[in-house]
Formats: sequence, C-alpha cells, structure tokens
Amino acid sequence: MAMTSAADAGTTSRGPARSDGQVGHRVLEVGDLKPGIVDRWLELRASNPALDSPYFHPEFTAAVAATDPGVRIIVADDSSGAISSFLPVQLDRRTCRPAGFPAADFQGPICEPGRDYDIAAAIGATGASSYSFDHMRDGLAGFEPWIFGRQDSPYMEVAGGIDGYLSRASRSGKDKVAEARRLSRKAERDHGPVRLVVESSDAAVLETVIDLKRRQYRSTGARDYFADPRHIGLLRRLFATRDASFGGMLSAVYVGPDLLAAHFGLRAGPVLHWWFPVYNPEFSRLSPGWVLLRAMIDAAPELGLERIDLGRGLDDYKRRAMTGHQIVCQGELSRSPLRHRTVAARRSMVAAVRSSRIAPALRGAARYTRRRSG
Repeated sequence: MAMTSAADAGTTSRGPARSDGQVGHRVLEVGDLKPGIVDRWLELRASNPALDSPYFHPEFTAAVAATDPGVRIIVADDSSGAISSFLPVQLDRRTCRPAGFPAADFQGPICEPGRDYDIAAAIGATGASSYSFDHMRDGLAGFEPWIFGRQDSPYMEVAGGIDGYLSRASRSGKDKVAEARRLSRKAERDHGPVRLVVESSDAAVLETVIDLKRRQYRSTGARDYFADPRHIGLLRRLFATRDASFGGMLSAVYVGPDLLAAHFGLRAGPVLHWWFPVYNPEFSRLSPGWVLLRAMIDAAPELGLERIDLGRGLDDYKRRAMTGHQIVCQGELSRSPLRHRTVAARRSMVAAVRSSRIAPALRGAARYTRRRSG
C-alpha cells in the first residue's frame, strides 16, 4: 500500500455528536492511508469478531483499488478526533457499492462491536445518490431501513482437521467426506497417486482456475465474472499478495500427472474464504470438488485454519458441508424516496416470483437465453 498523510486528504463533514459517536466523515483514497491509519483499521478489525473475514482486511481494499480507480474509503471520526470506523466503497458516477462488488462475499463498516453506523451520513459524504449492497453483515441498526432481504452464508468449522470437522458435521456432510475418501482411493488405483498442493505458487494453475471457471459460467448460463478484465487483474494481484496476515491462497489436488480440482480463495489468519473452486470435467465421476475439500479439511491443523467460509447461498455442496452459518443482507440506500419505493417494489416482485411454482422454469429459460446470447 502506498502511504501518504491523510490529515489533509479527502473531505470532512462535521456536526454535533450523534448517538453512534460519529461526528464527521472523510472520503479518502487508498494512497491517502498513512501507516498510523492502517494500524487503526487493523485495530478496529481485531476488536470485532464479526470482522475476521479476509474481505475486511485493508489489503483486500488495496488490491481492489489497484484494479478499480473508483475505490474510496469513508472514514468516520468521533468527538475526540479518533477514527471510529472505515467503510470501503466503489464509486461509479452517482452510484456507490461495497469495494470488491460483485464478488465481495462479506461487506460492511470496520468498527468496534456494538457500535451502530449511520450509513446515510456516510454515503452522503461521497455525493452518491444510492448505495447498493448484497452481502452486508447483519446486526447494524443503521442499515435496517434499507434492507430488502437476508440470506444464509454457510461455513465449515475445521479446527482439529477431519476428526474435529466430523464431530460437528451433519450426517450428510459425514457421508460426503467418507465418499470423497473412497473416491480418492479409487482415483489412486486407476490414475496414480493423489497429492495436495496446499499453497501453490504456480501462476499457470491460477490461469487454469480462471479458464475452468469461465467454462463453467458458459455451460450453466451464469454471468461471467471474468468477462471484466479488471476482475482477472484482481485475482492475479491477490495471488501475488502473501502477507503473514492476509493473502490469496491457491490450492490444487492432482491425480497422477493430472489436475483433479483447484481453488483460489482468500486467507486471513485462521479463516479461509472458499471463493473460486473448479474441477477437471474429465474426472467428474470422482467428485473432485469434495476430494479437494476433504484434503483441505485434513490439512487445516497444519495450516492453522479454523473456519472455511463458503459464501452466500445453499448450493447442494454447501448445504451438506456446512457446520453453521452467518447472515448477510441485501438492500439499497437511496436518497430519492421514489427510487427507494421503486427498488423495494421490484425486489418484492422478484422475491414473489422466486418463491412461486414457475420459478424453476423461469431460471431454466434465463440460463438458456444467456447461453444463446453468449
């Protein structure tokens, strides 16, 4: 991170003290964060267990800022002049979103536990007319008027490795781990030794992950995250970031000379975020994703991992693998009452359609249309 003084940087909006203890906001760029301010960020993050995800680390924001010139940090000061919170955002004209959107699986202000957050005042300091979020951490009263929905974000507790995980896993999770062990042995008999590279430094493997993920997007009709070259640049930058407290983590499992499955995620201390898993379609019958996941659970004690966050949604493998979940929120703050009502009505209509009997047919039609247009 390039650091210069922040004392004279950004804009400040000050007024009487509020119930959340904040009296003003400054809007800074990453280059304005001098070491003392970064230390305060890390101090606030360490004080709050809800912020242990890698997405709340300043290095994640720095990596996003290196690939997106719209990244800013909203810094709130309390009545004593001390920094009370940080909120990393992406600005695009009058629109504001969390830094890392649309792939930041946890979002929200970096502040002490129990502190409320005046999101309207914070976004007002940027001049933006709206702020959309889709993975906001739950429990912040200041966000409640703007929340449209909530979803589970599952995780796996992996402290103690395989034995520790199995003591907490559901019956379905235990069955899949046992199946992965059997299939791993079958792979060895049929194709050669199975080996895990926990922290690969091979850039070619990262490119393979990106390529396989893009193929998956095309085959399922999902939106291609990597169609935007900035997102490829972000992964490459995170791959090159290997600080003791934060970094990209590339893992791969091989059978004989062939890649079976791989994963690129984010690591911060004892938490790994499961971000971009892929597998070799030639070995799909061997459940390669589960073989890799089981190998990572087994390696957890050696790595110092205690939790693997799986990201929002209850895909089949997440539902089976999870030992618990957090809640993330979706919503939009708008300074226009008309826009807020319009967005709320649209979200309500979408939610109603998704819960209706025709939802599966509509999803299938949407996937077919995206494949045809792609």
